[in-house]
Amino acid sequence: MATALIATVKAAVSAQYANALEFGGVEQTLKYGASHAFTDGSGANQAQKLFTDQRTLAASANESLDLAGGLTDVFGATLTLTKIKAILIKAADGNTNNVIVGGAASNAWIGPFGDASDTVAVKPGGTMMLVAPDANGYAVTAGTGDLLKVANSAGGSAVTYDIVLVGV
Repeated sequence: MATALIATVKAAVSAQYANALEFGGVEQTLKYGASHAFTDGSGANQAQKLFTDQRTLAASANESLDLAGGLTDVFGATLTLTKIKAILIKAADGNTNNVIVGGAASNAWIGPFGDASDTVAVKPGGTMMLVAPDANGYAVTAGTGDLLKVANSAGGSAVTYDIVLVGV
């Protein structure tokens, strides 16, 4: 039996911004969200593969996640991703150090980054999420552009992070 994927990726902001004035007040209420629905397939607004994990890195440690053949899904199948449609990385609230994403020394997955040396620092308790719902997604090139580096920013303590990849 073949696997099939249906996924919804959401980001939302709900806020109330108020200023109490001498005679009354001004208030802005915001409810804003972006939602991306994916059906099974490889085109625009489609994906076929899902990787989820909670991982821990020792103090000053790093790892390179091989997006094209180095990850397994919940069913134990090896994932050879060719496109990333959504990536979410959530740093644990209890982390002391940042989780650094990107910047692999060789065969770096450039995807959403400007170049291979670019990184994003996900602060303790913070979240990074990017979505590319078009047919191309963020390209993964096996053997030359498929390593996603994730690093602990400093010594002294471990970091834990959750990762979700939606792809083709």
